[in-house]
Amino acid sequence: MTVAELLHMVEEELCRAGVEEWRHEAQLLVCGSLGLTRTQLLLGGGDDPPGQAVELLQSSLERRRRREPLAYIFGEQEFWSLPFIVSPAVLIPRPETEFLLDRVLALADPQNLATGAILDLCCGSGVIATVLARETGRRLYAADLSLAALGVASDNLRRHGVREQVTLVAGDLFGPFARGPIFSLVVTNPPYVTRGELASSLQPEVAGYEPHLALDGGNDGLTVIEAIRGQIHRHLRPGGQLFMEIGADQGARVVEMFSLPWGAAPAFAQAEILVDYAGRDRVLHARLAGQP
Repeated sequence: MTVAELLHMVEEELCRAGVEEWRHEAQLLVCGSLGLTRTQLLLGGGDDPPGQAVELLQSSLERRRRREPLAYIFGEQEFWSLPFIVSPAVLIPRPETEFLLDRVLALADPQNLATGAILDLCCGSGVIATVLARETGRRLYAADLSLAALGVASDNLRRHGVREQVTLVAGDLFGPFARGPIFSLVVTNPPYVTRGELASSLQPEVAGYEPHLALDGGNDGLTVIEAIRGQIHRHLRPGGQLFMEIGADQGARVVEMFSLPWGAAPAFAQAEILVDYAGRDRVLHARLAGQP
């Protein structure tokens, strides 16, 4: 079977399996399994691939037919134009989080970047911590409840040469940190998917393979966000900023949550929703009262 015939076979299998971008993903599977570039794939369609490579392709194809994400099959996902290690212990990085980082780098007060500690909360694979360390040159903390996720984060930080800049912390939200305003900037992509969405409406790739611990935001998707709201005022310095990725239908509730007092937690001096390139609510930007 030639490379072209293999590609056609993979396209048919992925189409039958219900994969939306079956043609594009077929090329990725064939290129990744046979060690080809896309140009080599198109120019070498008449060649006979080695048997070992065909076996790898068949194994990868079977996994994708079961709707396992390509990123987990290959163990890697591009983010911020960099390759990141991923596994089922962490969410696959998405463009929404690139938008979050873009807004952080554009809107973070220079004083908050220069003084005080920086925290990547719910760090997962460590993409936020990695990018912030590379872009700012600062030391920072990255925290997650999952030890397995922290292992992946450590590998990614080391891969991109910033492991010594980042202190990894295991624990539930701000629990591992002593009370006291040490952070000038907190960036987080917390779990915000509702349990109803988890049970019924997510794509099979997400619902069946990505870690529910990193997705499950409770019945209304706001459980973890509310916990952050109730704790962060004790850890954020005067004038400190929070940037948080949220669900597209959560903007009004989240901005109200941070604009008003929340139990013993004071209102933030500023709370706004940043809309992504598709016009959807995507990021909460909040600032505590006071000067950095």
